[in-house]
Amino acid sequence: MRAVIETNVWVSAVLNPHGAPALVMEAFRKVQFLVMVSQPLLDELWQVLMRPRLMRRMSYHPDLVQELINLCRDPHDNMFLETAIKGGAEYLVTRDDDLKRDPELLQKMAEFGIQVVSVQRFLNQLGAE
Repeated sequence: MRAVIETNVWVSAVLNPHGAPALVMEAFRKVQFLVMVSQPLLDELWQVLMRPRLMRRMSYHPDLVQELINLCRDPHDNMFLETAIKGGAEYLVTRDDDLKRDPELLQKMAEFGIQVVSVQRFLNQLGAE
């Protein structure tokens, strides 16, 4: 099953972890469906997440995101870090050793509640849930 999740659903799930949108997110986390995205959807989500009121409520600041993004040696990797942070990901699944083995990057991602893991480790985690 594939689904497009509208921006308000993502934001509502983050703001209220006990509501129906959070259940959608939980189903996604359990790989019960695939989320389809496009650049315009990601752009809109970014614009919404950068609203000052929302940033205060969610306790993050765009400078923190930018600082983390700038840690990447490979500028191509920036989009993955940014997507993980803005999307509230628990995991960034990668085969890229630059991401998996950079202690400073791993620490910063952990501060956002994000684990940078290999494909196998992610599969093991899915099996544990």
